[in-house]
Amino acid sequence: MGQGRLIACVPGADRGKCRHALGEQVMRFALKTIAPLALIGALGACGSESSGTFSGEDGETGEYTIDRETGETSATIETAEGTATLRSGADVPVDLPAGFDVYPGATVVTNTVVNQGTGSGALVTMSSADSPADIAAYYKAQAVEAGVEIQMEMVTNGGQILGGESADGLTFSMIASPGEEATTVQLTVGNKLD
Repeated sequence: MGQGRLIACVPGADRGKCRHALGEQVMRFALKTIAPLALIGALGACGSESSGTFSGEDGETGEYTIDRETGETSATIETAEGTATLRSGADVPVDLPAGFDVYPGATVVTNTVVNQGTGSGALVTMSSADSPADIAAYYKAQAVEAGVEIQMEMVTNGGQILGGESADGLTFSMIASPGEEATTVQLTVGNKLD
């Protein structure tokens, strides 16, 4: 396994603090998207149920529906911060914040959309024939144009990782990982999700 190499962080910032701050941003968004999806996926895999309810360790409760024909999952989750809605699947329309779009020529593998109060976000997984470096350059330009301060830029094992946040609460991360046949891209963009 290769060793990661940090290319850039906020100029003058402590690299450890930079990684920690970006990690917190990504984790906040991931907890609102990936963790509930994993729980819902596990519930759906337990049997032929295509809908149901669940509760989490921190008191969150929710309802989910899985469309067996398309694989799309929909959920409503009640947390201490309020109600969040989630929709995930290969055919869920991509709705990214202004200034961001699907990488040209890429195939959307799956898309997850989360809405909570005035906040929203998307986690789009794509496949592309282009290199991780080309994809990272494309999304870095979009992020900077959208007012995102790039707080982390990393190259590891041929992959590229970018992350940052804007002054008005837009969080951004992009991971481009090389594969044998294509590059896998995970783009996460959220606005005002706490």
